[in-house]
Amino acid sequence: MNSLSDKGLLKTGLTIILSLFLIQCRVENTSGPKTFSPDEVEGYDAPVHFSNMYDHAEMKYEFRASSAADFEKWQKAFRPELKKLLGLNVLETQLAVYEPKAEMLSSEDLGFAIRERWQIWTEPTVPLTFILLRPKKVEGTRGVVIAPHGHSKNTELYAGLYNSEEERVSGEEGERNVAVQAVQEGYFAIAPTTRGFGETRSPEDKENDARSSCRTLLLHDILVGRTPIGDRVWDVSKLIDWAFVNLPVDQQKVVVTGNSGGGTVSLFAAACDTRITVAVPASYFCTFTGSIGSLHHCECNYVPGIMQLGEMADVAGLIAPRPFCAVQGKLDKIFPIEESRKAFAHLQQIYAAAGAPGNCELYEGSEGHRYYKDGVWPFVKKHIAK
Repeated sequence: MNSLSDKGLLKTGLTIILSLFLIQCRVENTSGPKTFSPDEVEGYDAPVHFSNMYDHAEMKYEFRASSAADFEKWQKAFRPELKKLLGLNVLETQLAVYEPKAEMLSSEDLGFAIRERWQIWTEPTVPLTFILLRPKKVEGTRGVVIAPHGHSKNTELYAGLYNSEEERVSGEEGERNVAVQAVQEGYFAIAPTTRGFGETRSPEDKENDARSSCRTLLLHDILVGRTPIGDRVWDVSKLIDWAFVNLPVDQQKVVVTGNSGGGTVSLFAAACDTRITVAVPASYFCTFTGSIGSLHHCECNYVPGIMQLGEMADVAGLIAPRPFCAVQGKLDKIFPIEESRKAFAHLQQIYAAAGAPGNCELYEGSEGHRYYKDGVWPFVKKHIAK
């Protein structure tokens, strides 16, 4: 090409191709970060600034497909990136040859079940206490329920162990005796200490009788590329490993459910560990922007860079096509139901693409931030038998 007209045509052609490429990037939302507009504001308004940051997060794995093939490709690419962001790759590398050990500390007959207290070393330096509730009569194999607790000084509340009558009344009214409910439904139930609570608090927090060491855990974790959520997901996976070896568990019937912080662990654990059959997080499923991004929450909720990958519904989409039910209170002030509904609408699109729209439900309780067993066990029984 020697003429100016030929060069002009080439330039025009390249411009058109580049424009089409940029449009495609915006449609697929998979290439290149979002750009900021040049608009400026007078004065600093923190909520406006944070909202602007969220609007321009890359959201690399925000689900925008519709076919089963695209869904499978999306999951295959997204899950490793999420695990890496949580720090699970660090744990997997450092503990590749480590075999967790466990020992039983006590056992008692409750009449309706056997309650055992155990300790498992999920890392060489992390002895984690958990309560195992065994059904009295076990013939053959049956399902197991892992029930991580939320923010509470009493790490054994889910197993029906209370420090006072007031705590018992409050716990049972809020239906937080989750492991007791599970064993009464006929499942093995494991109620673990959530990392950062109980005996896994720092010495200072134990001395000061602090509820948790979530902030301390987060700060130390991020120095080495880990997160509290990743640590807790790791613990759940090690408990599943233990249960498969030591209990007559049907490995196709693994349930994870917990309230609030336990709901957080339930969602992320099921997203990362595909051995989990059914996930029922309570008082957590929402949007990041409408909950931890705009309201006061514990530091353990935050994963650095999570919105560069996607929203909470995208994380939950990694559970598809496995059964998922979000249990939310209509009056929950820290995980607003309007935002939960918005997230659920997006999640429904993912389950539809996965070919399993019936495996995704949202149960709305009439009260606030609490567990709703009526939204949990009918869903579990619908998808797996004991």
